Amino acid sequence: MDTRVETHEFQAEARQLLRLMVHSIYSNKDVFLRELISNASDALDKLRLAHLTDSDLPADVSDLHIALEADRERRTLTVRDNGIGMTRDEVVGLIGTVAKSGTAELLRQLEESKDAAASQDLIGRFGVGFYSAFMVADRVTLLTRRAGEESGTRWESDGDGTYTVEQVGDAPQGTAVTVHLKPADAEDHLFDYTDPWKIREIVKRYSDFISWPIRMEAERPDGESGTRSETETLNSMKALWARPRSEVKDEEYHEFYKHLSHDWQDPLETVSLRAEGSFEYEALLFLPARAPLDLFSRDAVSGVQLYVKRVFIMDDCRELMPEYLRFVKGVVDAADLSLNISREILQQDRQIQLMRRRLVKKVLSTVKGLMTSDPERYRTFWDQFGRVVKEGIITDPDNQRAVLDIASFASTHDADEPVTLRAYVERMKDGQEDIYYSTGESRSVLENSPHMEAFHAKGYEVLLLTDPVDEMWVESVREYDGKRLRPVNQGDTGLPAEDDGEDGEKARTERDRQESDFAPLLSWLREQLADEVKDVRLSSRLTSSPACLVGDAQDLPPSLERMYRAMGQEGPPVKRILELNPGHDLVTGLRRAHAERAGDPALRETAELLHGTALLAEGGGLNDPARFARLLADRLARTL
Repeated sequence: MDTRVETHEFQAEARQLLRLMVHSIYSNKDVFLRELISNASDALDKLRLAHLTDSDLPADVSDLHIALEADRERRTLTVRDNGIGMTRDEVVGLIGTVAKSGTAELLRQLEESKDAAASQDLIGRFGVGFYSAFMVADRVTLLTRRAGEESGTRWESDGDGTYTVEQVGDAPQGTAVTVHLKPADAEDHLFDYTDPWKIREIVKRYSDFISWPIRMEAERPDGESGTRSETETLNSMKALWARPRSEVKDEEYHEFYKHLSHDWQDPLETVSLRAEGSFEYEALLFLPARAPLDLFSRDAVSGVQLYVKRVFIMDDCRELMPEYLRFVKGVVDAADLSLNISREILQQDRQIQLMRRRLVKKVLSTVKGLMTSDPERYRTFWDQFGRVVKEGIITDPDNQRAVLDIASFASTHDADEPVTLRAYVERMKDGQEDIYYSTGESRSVLENSPHMEAFHAKGYEVLLLTDPVDEMWVESVREYDGKRLRPVNQGDTGLPAEDDGEDGEKARTERDRQESDFAPLLSWLREQLADEVKDVRLSSRLTSSPACLVGDAQDLPPSLERMYRAMGQEGPPVKRILELNPGHDLVTGLRRAHAERAGDPALRETAELLHGTALLAEGGGLNDPARFARLLADRLARTL
């Protein structure tokens, strides 16, 4: 056996996290024990599942448990399990690195944060797990052996940036983490974690619901002066999801959520569900208060665990929750599924599909309830998860209406408060038949877009949609409560026509006159800009801008076209319509110049600049930015 001791350096992000831990970013240091017990519980779950799927696995599963061993003289606390264990490569991979999307950005924010409370809040967004031991330890030793393996691995570090690894032959099955404790310091909330009373308090508060026995040797009086040692089970092992909600305190639910998610912040909402009859199951789900850093990562793990008759089956059961609700954490315990169920079977299982439908409806109805019962918590939920939930408008047609009902959007009605589609419809003007919206990169770009000028002038509310997913779902939703969704950059705005009567007649007469006066210019511009636009016409939507670009109803929106191009899906370019404001000085001046000197090459340049400014005004990109800049600079130079 190779017994050499190897020294390795932590990954850069791991070193940063260790340093932050050592300097006590999180004030409640008791949670280190919760994290180590949670890891031990996961290891026991995995061994039981491995033994169910492979009965030939050479592993002892007769007495699976977690043992806590305190040594006051040596000032150590050991958390020991006889679970699945780890190989050497798993030890180095899981403990020597922090392979989690967004870690570097989190650590940068932590380094920059000067406020202690803000630092705690930030670190609560990252499940630190094993690393939390360094809040209370001068040194941490880990001894582990993978079930079925002959030899084990010893890992040790004092958190200074390096760790040692060596192969050992006498390691028991499972994992033992020994924390060499720092001296107690009450002012720094660093308690004596070898004190049995303190250990009992932490286990009762944070880990009472763990389904495996957590044991500790305790000294009991024996006779008048003697003592005897006996094994004490510290936790009740009662599954929280199986207990009536009236019997469970909110604090117990919160600690269970933290155990599941490794989040250090309380959940936003708890959702419980019990189904009885021909198919029975229980569910306990949680809506987090903050989006995890890997929410948009491909490697993000689903948060719902599947149990069958209290037996853990898998910890990321994607079949129970759709992708757009991937942030939901919790447990589903079914009474009638096979213990040896696979992902392939889950995808086809009718009972799983029924559970999924019921769970989704329950989550969506819970969010809808928050909208009326607790608007502040709903606002928190939507701020954190709205971009993800809106994916369901596209991917979940069965619940499309339910998702639309809980969605809220920025609008021109209020700069600070988002609006629901229901509220928008209730505020619609008399005679208004459409729900108007605009999509783009930011609120400021949309509000200042030329497309918005007529809507501002007439006082029509417009939804301002700035999330990338908005480009997709508005294409799949044609109407809401009988009101069609209409983009403001469409050729036909759908705004009411001029009033009847004398004013209306004057407006129509003026319009006819302008069409006649501008006809030669429009025809010339169509020829000059034939490669860029499919038509040039006068506009009724512009009040202060000289020009804008609009599309026909069947055209692909330019923002969606750019999105597809960014994803490598090049499609045919879409030509749009250039609309001119007949009341703008630039447009009237161009008409006069064209009438006087139609062959002047400078007019062609003016046409290019007019089209380019319309493209830039809506947030688009120029085909030849260098030429545009040169033309503009030359034109400005002539005015000086």
